[in-house]
Amino acid sequence: MSKSFSNNNFQYKTMTLTGQGQVSAVPDTVIIHLGVQTTGDNLVAVQAENTKKTQAILQALKSMGISDVKTNQYSINKIYDYENGKQIDKGYSVRNILEIKTNNMNMAGNIIDTAVNMGANVVDLISFDVSNRDYYYLQALNLAVKNASQKAKSISMNLGLKTDPVPVRITENSSVQSQPYKRELANSATPIIPGDLLISALVTVEFIY
Repeated sequence: MSKSFSNNNFQYKTMTLTGQGQVSAVPDTVIIHLGVQTTGDNLVAVQAENTKKTQAILQALKSMGISDVKTNQYSINKIYDYENGKQIDKGYSVRNILEIKTNNMNMAGNIIDTAVNMGANVVDLISFDVSNRDYYYLQALNLAVKNASQKAKSISMNLGLKTDPVPVRITENSSVQSQPYKRELANSATPIIPGDLLISALVTVEFIY
């Protein structure tokens, strides 16, 4: 809805429009969340089993030259089931999830397969990123502002205005969107196909005319 304000005795009307810009980039970083979940009646034994398998995974990753590894989640939970309306104690569940990051995109499948061979039984997430995200985001942001300006010019022409609307306020509201990974099963190393990373920017622009 239009509104008006005065500036140096001139009366202006305003229009508020949104703009969107998007660019695609080839990912150069892969992030994998995987780990070990163990269950059993004896908590000490369950933890020990989990620790043993997790250490084996860490050692195997180290031998592959993967050093950017950190704990993403560690949890201990009681397991209950219900039979005939009664709560049955089923023991404990210990879950240890690692975050693995590498710039060697070709190693993603081997990392997963190696971890699974060492005892990993949970793969929570495979995502991709670009190391110079700001470079692409600024491109998307400029496209978003341009998109809003094009809308304003189009409206100006349809209204028969003699001058183009002038932007006086720009509000940034943006997010980075990643293309979901594609995974194909095979007998050899698990193929991981990242696709393109879509980086978008959204803005709200107020124009005077």
